[in-house]
Amino acid sequence: MSLAPDPYIIFLTGVGLLIALVAWLPLALKRLPLSLPIVCIAIGAGLFALPPIGPAPLPWRYPDLTERFAELVVVIALMGAGLKIDRVIGWRRWAVTWRLIGITMPLGILAITGLAGWGLGLPWTIALLLAASLAPTDPVLAADVQVGPPKSGDEDEVRFGLTSEAGLNDGAAFPFVHLAILLSASAATGEPWLGEWLGYRVLWEIGGGIIGGWAIGHAFGWLTFHVSAESKLAKTGDGLIAIAAAFVSYGLTEIIHVYGFLAVFVTALTFRHTHRDHDFQGEMHAITEQVERLAMMMLLILFGGALVGGLFANVTATDIGFAVVLLLIVRPLTGWLGLLGYRAHRSEKYTLAFFGIRGVGSIYYLAYGINHLAVAGVERLWGIVGLVILMSILLHGLTVTPIMRLLDRQHGRDPDEGGCAAGLQGRAT
Repeated sequence: MSLAPDPYIIFLTGVGLLIALVAWLPLALKRLPLSLPIVCIAIGAGLFALPPIGPAPLPWRYPDLTERFAELVVVIALMGAGLKIDRVIGWRRWAVTWRLIGITMPLGILAITGLAGWGLGLPWTIALLLAASLAPTDPVLAADVQVGPPKSGDEDEVRFGLTSEAGLNDGAAFPFVHLAILLSASAATGEPWLGEWLGYRVLWEIGGGIIGGWAIGHAFGWLTFHVSAESKLAKTGDGLIAIAAAFVSYGLTEIIHVYGFLAVFVTALTFRHTHRDHDFQGEMHAITEQVERLAMMMLLILFGGALVGGLFANVTATDIGFAVVLLLIVRPLTGWLGLLGYRAHRSEKYTLAFFGIRGVGSIYYLAYGINHLAVAGVERLWGIVGLVILMSILLHGLTVTPIMRLLDRQHGRDPDEGGCAAGLQGRAT
């Protein structure tokens, strides 16, 4: 008779502990300069350092699973980000967003491509793929600097800017991922790439994602809030409808080959604004946040396992320098350039420029690119991206609480009372 525990029983126990951590850790970390992702990575590293756990979850061993799991987490996070934005979309009202998307991100891609090509010696198409993966900020790991729940009042310019940027720049980065893929294919076959990229990958996929996301969000909003009183879905009180909207939006738009990430965020914004003041908005956001946090914690535990399993085995000193420059120079500088002329307090501009958090979105884009073109030395690329993510989680996770609390005090807000404090309750970096 074997005394070894059944793996299934171990799995159930682990899932139970993970769910308990989802509920308890945010409260424990509320006032500490420590983020939930840091704790999750530490747990994963500790677990996978134990021999009985099994092989390390290195991303190049499971390329399709890595892409799909990261994709799932980002989709849920985009729905959550869109649902909690109170500000109605508009050119002037969203001016900070357009600057971060239209100026900061392209400048970041250009700078990172140059650093990766000249500094790391990567082929230019691979350098572009790496840049497109690392340039966008992350909607999953940026929740500590995002706005609070719907109608909570946590929508100062910094939190709004970082939330809306993280929601939109996933769709805006995808054309550059496809550009790297098209350039690589063109170099091998000689086929032209510009027409397909501009006409299909930029105009059609972005335009289709916006229109598709708006239509699906409007449909879900009408079914939830505006059908006859007897059958309003809002009366069910089941916030899972938001998860359903995210999956339907992503699935339908991907079927017609437009950017599903962009569509999900637009769906969330549209769904939110079909009845902006309804209490059901809070219920939808709450369940979305819980599901997002659970999925994020699972992914980061696996990431911690990859760290102790050899993720950085092929990383060089030059790669470490590249990661430092990206986080401490490229993002702050391009963020500041994007905000030149924008009317905001200097401390707000500094904060917006500094918190360029990298995370799950970078994992997805790199996995997608590697799965769609021939790439040599994928272990090194994964090591570089993993290093940037780890450094970002540590740098931004350890500084987010003191910086945001200081910013609140400077602008006459009490970080321990009201919505702004709620927005910091243990969400991911």
